[in-house]
Amino acid sequence: MLNRRHIRIKVMQSLFAFKGTESDDFKKDENFLFNSIDKMSDLYLSIMALLIELQKKANSKLELSQKKILATEEDINPNRKFADNAVLEFISSNTMLKEIIEKRKLNFWDLDFEYVDIIFKSILESDLYKEYMAQGASSLKEDKDFMVDVFSEIIAPNDKLYDYFEDKQITWVDDLPVVNTAIIRKFNKLKLTKPETFLIPELFKDSDDKVFAKDLLYKTLLNSSKLSEEIAKKTTNWDAERLASLDGILLKMALCEFQKFPSIPVKVTINEYLEIAKEYSTPKSSTFINGILDKVVKEYKAQNIHNKIGRGLM
Repeated sequence: MLNRRHIRIKVMQSLFAFKGTESDDFKKDENFLFNSIDKMSDLYLSIMALLIELQKKANSKLELSQKKILATEEDINPNRKFADNAVLEFISSNTMLKEIIEKRKLNFWDLDFEYVDIIFKSILESDLYKEYMAQGASSLKEDKDFMVDVFSEIIAPNDKLYDYFEDKQITWVDDLPVVNTAIIRKFNKLKLTKPETFLIPELFKDSDDKVFAKDLLYKTLLNSSKLSEEIAKKTTNWDAERLASLDGILLKMALCEFQKFPSIPVKVTINEYLEIAKEYSTPKSSTFINGILDKVVKEYKAQNIHNKIGRGLM
C-alpha cells in the first residue's frame, strides 16, 4: 500500500514531532513512526467496513420494500444488481476481513450510521447507479468497473466522509489518497478465486521499504547536527526560522539520502522532496529547497564524494 513518497512523509512527520537530541534512545520515535504507518491499515479496514454496511443497507431496503402492504410487482421482485454486486459480495463474505475489523473495533458505522445513509443516498441518486441498474445481468468486469467508478466519483471525494475521517484520526487526511488508490487497485485486480487474504492490507510492498523507513528516520536523527551545519553553510542569506521549520527537516532528509543511501538516484531524491515541499510547506519552499540541493549536488560532484552505486545514479 505504501509508496516511497508516503514513507518519506511519515518520516518527515516523525522528525517534526521529535523533541530529543542525538544522544537519545530513538525507540519511542521509531514506535511513533510505525504506529502512524499502522494506522493506515485501520483506515483501509474502516472503509472496507463501510462497504460491507452499504451492502447491508441495500439488502435491508429491498426486504422492507417486499414487506409493504401494498407492494408493487417491482417491490416483490426487486432489481438486486447493486445488492448482489460481485465486489460487494466478495468483501461482505470475507470471514477473515470481518474478524479483523471486529477485533480492531473498526466498524464505527453502527453508531455513525448517518454516514452510511449519506453515501447510500448519493449512490442511488447518481447516474452511475441508474445506468448500471438498467443494464440487466452483469459480468464480473462490469461489477468491478461500476464499483471503481462509484468509489472514485462518489465515496472517496465525499466531503462529509473526509471530515469524519479527519475527526477520527488526524493523520488519516494524509493517508486517504494512498488508501483510496490501494482500494481501487484491489477492485481492479479482484477475481472470485482470490483467497480471503487478498483483501487483508499489506502496508509495505516488501521488507526493503520497511527497512528504508527505519533507516531514514535513524540516520537523519543520528546525523542531525552535521546535516544542519552543512545546510547552514549554504543558507547564509536565509533566516533561522525557515531552517527550523519543515524546510529544514526536508533538507536534512534529502542530504541524508544523498550521503547514506547510495542506491537512490540523486534526481529521485530531489524530485521527491520538492513534491513533498509543494504539498506540505510554504509556496516558496520548493524553490528554496531546490536551490540548496542544487548547490550541494554540484559540490559533491566537484569533490567526487557521496557517489551513488550504479551507472547514471549521480
